[in-house]
Amino acid sequence: MIGDMIAKIRKEKRMTKTELSSITGINIGHLTHIEKGERNPSHKALKKISQALDTPYRPLSLLYDQILNEDQTKYGILNHISPNKVLAIDSVSGFIDCPSSIPSASIAVKVTEDSMSPELKVDSYVFVELNSPLVNNDIGLFNINDDILIRKFTIKNGKITLKANNKTYSDIKIVDNDTFYIIGKVFV
Repeated sequence: MIGDMIAKIRKEKRMTKTELSSITGINIGHLTHIEKGERNPSHKALKKISQALDTPYRPLSLLYDQILNEDQTKYGILNHISPNKVLAIDSVSGFIDCPSSIPSASIAVKVTEDSMSPELKVDSYVFVELNSPLVNNDIGLFNINDDILIRKFTIKNGKITLKANNKTYSDIKIVDNDTFYIIGKVFV
């Protein structure tokens, strides 16, 4: 997945592999293997690539070891993961212990509404793996038109719907003009 994202960003920046190779000093053949997913870049190479693509290193590095399945490729998950953005946090309440059963957690987020009850209770914490690709029925943290929500991610016939467990909340069907980003996968 990291190779797919590098290729996507490079193309969005209208940069050829030859230009990227020249800027980074990384052999064009090696870049081709990286973009095809046949090799992962070293951290040093990824830093050079990130700098050349004017993309922050840390969010992009979270895509290491992530592999896309057929459904994720079909609905274009790369269009909904944002390696050039970082999560803005308005308030920090401190640290909490992270269970060893969730080794990939990046942050803990306090549940502020009852949309996912009874599974997620208000004022409890969920653990989030940032920039993680989701599969059908995963619970995720999302930015939808500048609102941050925790919902169940569903995909059917290439269409994404965010569902609440609490039936008093309506389903959110993602449409083309929505600004939609997957912040990460939620673990409870």
